[in-house]
Amino acid sequence: MSNLFEHEFKRDTRARIELVLNGEKRSGWCEPRTLLSDFLRHELGATGTHVGCEHGVCGACTVQVDGVAGRACLMLAVQVQERRVDTVEGLAGSDGMSDLQQAFQRHFALQCGFCTAGILMSCEDFLKRMPEPSEAQVRDMLSGHLCRCTGYTPIVAAVLDTAARRLATREAAHA
Repeated sequence: MSNLFEHEFKRDTRARIELVLNGEKRSGWCEPRTLLSDFLRHELGATGTHVGCEHGVCGACTVQVDGVAGRACLMLAVQVQERRVDTVEGLAGSDGMSDLQQAFQRHFALQCGFCTAGILMSCEDFLKRMPEPSEAQVRDMLSGHLCRCTGYTPIVAAVLDTAARRLATREAAHA
């Protein structure tokens, strides 16, 4: 009988997760099997991370872990112990929306908005690694996201616009 009790106790043990969320030290409690997406939304209140397919296909739950975009529905919360996690809530600075978010607004690159947070997080990671992308490269990166509203063309335009503006800013700084 004691073995059954010990097994039940271990299954219900909760873990304390400490991380840096959008630049701020945070912590919370969860069961070891809790998905990162659920931990972010329900324990830490980062509700910008949306859960769509729960299989890593749609990309709505994309966040950045240590600066690299990944699917929060395919990670366990315990995997981000003492790591940095950035969500869409962290994109905007104290002075308002980020340049990428402003480009999405200018190009009407969102409609219902459900997938937008994940797309923004992938685009930000992509632009760090690929500062001067071609349209084909942007479309290839976006192939990992499902959006039923925009048709992707405005999103591609917003990403290319952001890349061009960032390049112009870098060139002006070096002139």
